[in-house]
Amino acid sequence: MPTAGGVTPRIRLGRRWFNLLWLLPLGFAILLACVAAAKGLRNMPSVQRFIAAYPGTDLRADRGDYLGIPAWARWSHFFNLFLMVFILRSGLQILSDHPRLYWSRHCTPGREWFRFQKPVPAEPLWTAKQDSISLPRHVGLPGIRHSIGLARWWHLGVNLLWLLNGLVFYVLLFATPQWKRLVPTSWTVFPNAASVAIQYLSLDWPKEHGWVAYNGLQLLAYFVTVFIAAPLALVTGLGMSPALSTRFRRISRVASIQTARSLHFLVFCWFLLFIVIHVSLVFSTGLLTNLNRIGPGRDGNSWLGFWVFIGWMGVVIVGWAVATPFTLRHPRVVQRAGRMLIGGLLRWFEHVDLRPGEYGEKDISPYFWHNGRYPDSTEYRILQAGGFAGYRLRVGGLVAHPVGLSLEELRALPAHTQITQHFCIQGWSGVAKWTGVSMATICDLVEPDPRAKWVVFYSLGEGADGGTYYDAHPVEHMRGRLTMLAYDMNDRPLSFGHGAPLRLRNELELGFKQVKWIKAVEFVADFSDIGSGYGGYNQDHEFFGYRQPL
Repeated sequence: MPTAGGVTPRIRLGRRWFNLLWLLPLGFAILLACVAAAKGLRNMPSVQRFIAAYPGTDLRADRGDYLGIPAWARWSHFFNLFLMVFILRSGLQILSDHPRLYWSRHCTPGREWFRFQKPVPAEPLWTAKQDSISLPRHVGLPGIRHSIGLARWWHLGVNLLWLLNGLVFYVLLFATPQWKRLVPTSWTVFPNAASVAIQYLSLDWPKEHGWVAYNGLQLLAYFVTVFIAAPLALVTGLGMSPALSTRFRRISRVASIQTARSLHFLVFCWFLLFIVIHVSLVFSTGLLTNLNRIGPGRDGNSWLGFWVFIGWMGVVIVGWAVATPFTLRHPRVVQRAGRMLIGGLLRWFEHVDLRPGEYGEKDISPYFWHNGRYPDSTEYRILQAGGFAGYRLRVGGLVAHPVGLSLEELRALPAHTQITQHFCIQGWSGVAKWTGVSMATICDLVEPDPRAKWVVFYSLGEGADGGTYYDAHPVEHMRGRLTMLAYDMNDRPLSFGHGAPLRLRNELELGFKQVKWIKAVEFVADFSDIGSGYGGYNQDHEFFGYRQPL
């Protein structure tokens, strides 16, 4: 897609938008005020007595049981840093595909609380894909507009490695006394943290005891990062899954996908803020000593830790620099690597219990985003001009009774209605009422052959690069209670923008798999000879996965 810029990040305060660039001078002014206040406090006798009573670090006798930082913790620290580079970059790339955040599942334009894109234009057929923006090549990963397919392989695949690294860290942390370094064991951590904050802001650093124990402010920051922010990143990431959201209905009704997405972004901001402050204090409170402790694991101020740090950062910088060009030159390698890492997990997430009745009429979204390339072929225009009187849905392939069904014949079959939530891979969502024919009814009509493992849906529209848009779904999904061919949306015939005359709904999967403007359905044994053989148009052209319940 051509490059398209956004705007500086903004948050909505009431009805007005606040440009976050103002936080730079405002934050600097607040910091200066805090420094001035802290210096004034340091001159007060009561504050001096408070700092003497709570110098910042708890130096109890048992601290000697876990002096220093063991090798496993130092290596975990490095792996965490290396993996976070790719997680944060790919996460920002994913966000840029729908650069708006909401607290409501409805994603109504103008109701977002955060955006770095212009207001949605008044064009009635404006698509979410058009709304995406470009990021600089070495900021996002892979760094080109609407490359969310590759970004997701990076994000989900590396996140799995990050979780494994964290799991090993947790096990070793609690198998040794080292857990006491990161978990507060006394309420004195809070006055110690307040004391340290005053000392830092007054520019008179507290005495450093990092080899023995962290000060109160460090302890709280590490505890929040390791035991709150990291698990919350996992939980909110899973909260954006269509399969899990449909399964855990009570949770998803309160904490919608957009709540999860917004909280996920706030965790992202916490990690960035933590990294900036953490690195700044490492450099300003005794660089050589700090680098010796986290590098070779020594308490001293030799240059060894500095050179270990340079080596580590060299690996990180090379990884940062190589990731984008490698991805753009070898996208299939990234796709295959991602599938190898999380393909089994994606299959497992598909096996959930789907039940209707999650939403009611009052939950229907007032706005439902459009997406995809609209059909403009002569064939479609003729059908549309005739009110789809000449339309026939062809259902064939490995079936006993191939059929061709007109729209009237489809409407004459037993009707199925469901009110469900749509999850777009770009991040937006919406609730709609769909009426149509259950795919179970279609299966009963055509009687699929046991050899049929996949069902391919073909569109009257083309994909972004030309050629028929299609997508393959596992045949076992066709008997699901929330898999259907919809001809009505919100009690009205499907509109042109939403897939008239017929579209798929399979609530286990993300939105790009809900094929619109359907012209044919084919039951097949495999899809290796269809398109490029990856299971769908977006899988062939934009490197998505053919299973996308996350």
